[in-house]
This record gives sequence, structure tokens and C-alpha cells, in this order.
Amino acid sequence: MRKGALTMTSLNKKTIEDVCVEGKRVLVRCDFNVPLKEGKITNDKRIVAALPTIKYLLDNNAKVILCSHLGRPKGEFLPEFSLAPVAARLSELLGKEVKMAKDVVGEDAKALAAALENGDVMLLENVRYHKEETKNAPEFSKELASLADLYVNDAFGTAHRAHCSTTGVADYLPAVCGYLIQKEISIMGDALNTPKRPLVAILGGAKVSDKIGVINNLLDKVDTLIVGGGMAYTFFKAMGHTVGNSICEDDKVDLAKEMLAKAEERGVKFLLPVDNKIGDNFAEDCNKQVNDGRDIPDGWQGLDIGPKSIALFCDAVKDAGTVIWNGPMGVFEFAAFAEGTMEVAKAIAATDAISIIGGGDSVAAVTKLGFADKMTHISTGGGASLEFLEGLELPGIAALNNK
Repeated sequence: MRKGALTMTSLNKKTIEDVCVEGKRVLVRCDFNVPLKEGKITNDKRIVAALPTIKYLLDNNAKVILCSHLGRPKGEFLPEFSLAPVAARLSELLGKEVKMAKDVVGEDAKALAAALENGDVMLLENVRYHKEETKNAPEFSKELASLADLYVNDAFGTAHRAHCSTTGVADYLPAVCGYLIQKEISIMGDALNTPKRPLVAILGGAKVSDKIGVINNLLDKVDTLIVGGGMAYTFFKAMGHTVGNSICEDDKVDLAKEMLAKAEERGVKFLLPVDNKIGDNFAEDCNKQVNDGRDIPDGWQGLDIGPKSIALFCDAVKDAGTVIWNGPMGVFEFAAFAEGTMEVAKAIAATDAISIIGGGDSVAAVTKLGFADKMTHISTGGGASLEFLEGLELPGIAALNNK
């Protein structure tokens, strides 16, 4: 068991173990939105994450029909967005053929689904080849549902979307969740509702507006809230500091003041950078220097947290019971401004805390440093993770049958 691993808590939603799957045609919504380069998969983690659910269904003699989107074909049958490479990789991972349909709800998909034997598995083409998918059109949901006897949602990465394959089909079939969704909701739910304390949340990224709801929700739950990245400069301005050319949402300054006041009122330790690595241009090869304090001079912009801030943030993480991290501390894409993000990743990996990582750049940092296996949980859903942390109901989970 990995450091800080949590035991599963039961959801109020039915799971694959709560229903009989033997002999049933089971439509499984997965998240196979994997990166491709010249038709080759460059990272198969999302495919691997779906294996426990697929294997359970196959071991229990279900007839498995997998579906997913890939990219944004916008309702067109574009070959570069075909799921054929996914079918090939899945066949390798499962050690058995995954039959690939040439369409989604057309003659080929229907014929393949009808011919499935117990323990067989097939994959439909990209559901976003149909523009009706993202519109959650009832007629397309009904047609998709007609392929199966039971629906399983195991795509946490799209659980915040109300699309045909994530919510619509649940109107026509018994609907339960797979192991991946169960794991995501259980682990993050525990971290927010019954955390091992102190609970420390670290938020980064460019804009306060992207994370207003998350900050407000976390201020009612955390012991310490750390804010880095571009959104720190809106808070700097709210505190009366100069921000130079740093990214700053002037229309959110009053809101930032309210959040700082709320933190004080709740007794939450609200940590912002105390120094910054700044550049005279938004570029890798800009002139750069460390700026002590929170006043950033004209003509310069904050692009990463400075060494004192790194020490401050890492010290706050050191004795945490639970750490939730979403978003980078600086312009992580530029090596010269990646240190803050990297050092925070190292600090989280070194703790005994339950550690939950969500968000593309946070995940990229811990993966690049080789710390992924030292984290309790790396979320498979960026947008879904954020909405969950915000306390919002995710449509793809709300649509499932209650226990």
C-alpha cells in the first residue's frame, strides 16, 4: 500500500459490484483521451487506469462495449481522432483482441455488439464523431443505450460534462460506476470531509477567476491554504502591493480582499509568496532576477516563487496530514521558472501526508521528477477534480443509480 493510502469508503452510488453483469452487454464510458503523435500513443496512463473495471467485467462474463472521446473532432469523422490505436494498445494490455467498431451507433457497431460472447470486448469509435454527443441529445443517447443492457461510467475526467455518453444514456439503462470513479470520489471525498489534519491545500495557476469557487470551498475546510502561480499577484494587489507587468485580474481584487478576510475570520493560515523570481518579458530567455518582498517593479513580471517562498511553502507542507495540490507555482513550461513547482513537488513527496495531486502541470511535475509513485493519489481528471474541490455536483456521477 502506498504511503498514506486510504481505504475505500462506500459511495451512495451503485458500483459494478452491486449489479449482476454476467451475460449482460455492458456499455462502459472510459476516458481514452490519450495523447497521440503520428498515430502512436505517447502516454497510456488513462488506458491503464481503466483496466481494473474492464478486467472485472470480463472475469465476470460480461459482454463489454467500451466508448470514449478523443480530442475535438467536432462532429466529423476525422481519421486523426480515431480510437483505433487505443483498441490496439488495449488488446496488448488485456492479452486478448479488442474488436474495433468502424462507427459509434452505425451498422458495424450494432453488428459487433450483437455478436459479442461472454468475456468479449469491443470499442466503439470516437463518440464525438457525432455532434449530438456534446449536446446531450436524447435521440443519440437512446441509440447508444440500445447497444447494451447496463451502463458503467468510469470516466472521471469527463464526469463534469453532461454529454450523451456521460449522463444521457443513464436515462435509458441501469447506471453504475466503475472502480476508477469510485476511487477518485472516495479518496478526494475523504480528504475534504474527514481529512487527516493538518489539511494543507496548495493552489497555483494563472487566474483567480478559475478557482474562486475552489478557494471559497476550501477556506471552510483547510488549516492552511497556499496560493502561488499567477493568481498570487491579484492577491498582492489586494494587499496594496505593486505588481509591475505581472498577470493580474483587476476586476477580482475586491474578491481577493474578501477571501483574505474570510481566511482570517476562519483562522485559516493563508500563505502567499514573500519573494518572486521575475523577468522583464514573458519568455524563457528574458532577463531574470529574484525580487525580495511583494512589490514588483515596473517593467517586470512575476514568473515563479522565490527561494524564501519555496522554503515557506515547503515548511508548511512538512507536517501536514493531508495535502491537496492543484496548479503550478510559476511558468512551469520555462525551465528557468520551474523551480518553485519542482521544489513543492519534492516537499510533498517527502512527507508522510496523504497526498492528492490534480491538474495537468502538477501531475507533469511529479511525473517528471519521478515522484508519482510517492503520491497517494494522482487524479485522472483536471476539470472534474477542480469542480469536485469546489463542492459542485458532477453530472456524470449524479446520473448514476443510488444504492
